[in-house]
Amino acid sequence: MKKIFLRALRPLIIVAVFGLGYVCGTLNQQPAEAQFGGLLDKGGGVFGQAKEFGSAIVEMQDHVSGLQKNLDTFKKVQSALTGK
Repeated sequence: MKKIFLRALRPLIIVAVFGLGYVCGTLNQQPAEAQFGGLLDKGGGVFGQAKEFGSAIVEMQDHVSGLQKNLDTFKKVQSALTGK
């Protein structure tokens, strides 16, 4: 009888410890707060860095487009001078 009682007691202890941890965890849980607006406006954090990276890519594309126009102009001048 004592052996059966001890075998039944182990799972009950495990369930009790889990339940106690669950209850303590839910009582101490802090509410989540979103902070996206402040990060985007101030340029900080991951979102601010992504915004800066996107701006840098757009600026680089503008420079590449300008260089391509200059290269086309040089090719036209070269073809006019060489007659090709």
